[in-house]
Amino acid sequence: MIPVNRSIFDYIALVFKGILMGAANKVPGISGGVIAFVGGFYEEFIFSLNRFNLKSLRLFISFRWTSFFKYINGSFLTLLITGMLISYFSVAKVLDYLISNYELYVWSTFLGMIVGSVYYLEKQFGSWNNTARLSAFLGLLAGLSISMIPQMPANDNLYYVFFCGVISVAGMTLPGLSGSFLLIILGNYVLLLVDAVNALYDTFVYILKADYSFTTDVEHIRLLKVLVVFTLGSMTGLVSLSHLLAFVLKKYKSITIAVLIGFVAGSLMVIWPWKNPVYENAYHSELSQGLAQVKTFQNYWPDFGQRENLIALGYIALGIIIVLGIDIYGRRRKKQSSIRADR
Repeated sequence: MIPVNRSIFDYIALVFKGILMGAANKVPGISGGVIAFVGGFYEEFIFSLNRFNLKSLRLFISFRWTSFFKYINGSFLTLLITGMLISYFSVAKVLDYLISNYELYVWSTFLGMIVGSVYYLEKQFGSWNNTARLSAFLGLLAGLSISMIPQMPANDNLYYVFFCGVISVAGMTLPGLSGSFLLIILGNYVLLLVDAVNALYDTFVYILKADYSFTTDVEHIRLLKVLVVFTLGSMTGLVSLSHLLAFVLKKYKSITIAVLIGFVAGSLMVIWPWKNPVYENAYHSELSQGLAQVKTFQNYWPDFGQRENLIALGYIALGIIIVLGIDIYGRRRKKQSSIRADR
């Protein structure tokens, strides 16, 4: 399950995969779990998280930290999480810019990546039977149903924020189920993935400037508290869901993958590139002090006689090529590892 030997290139690749996961987790409709699946490290990711158990706790509290680090596959998790953190403060900001200025092309690329992911997952599955078809159909229905849930108003109550943290990591553990999209449904996407993250970034800037005036800023401190609680909820959800998934993958692997294929296919509706914005008034949070406009979308069928829509089709193809390219890379790396192991 856990690779014994890794090259320097493998370590760098893990950081890069973490960056991709972090960027995917930031974008509504895209699942970081899909990146893990396509990148070929999904099962190792779940297995490593599953190592946070009573044995690892005993190792930690007995100060056997080297054994603890090795037991939880610490090098793998550290590099992956490092990449995610880099992404949240760099790549994710680039994505925010691209979505703001080239929204159609960005979503078209994401759509292509999801289509490629469905192909990848189906290829990994093998033979289909009636149970697998039913499982995939139920997964598809679940994915479509989640995408149709109306958006809730924002809420910065700390208990609710903790719940959002638990739910949001579903995108990292369940390929095809976007944690960011779930946060939109729960009404806290802007608060948790924009406002709170920016508050943390500003905190680092203040500290580097030796300016501690933010400690008396009630709104700033409130955002930091929200981020801490959200992080605790995310960690709780990540570990608990990983234990459940590790059990399910071990006992019902084919059924689980069939359901995931349905989930991924169901997410296509969420990231359909051609959509019209719809603005509604809703309470953002206590911090926003009143009403704020919430932006939602309504899908439509495009006119492919227009130049920009034809270009968008090219970006869909690009997204498919990206996923297939990652797949080809993963198979080559696996083949090379097998050859080295046989020598």
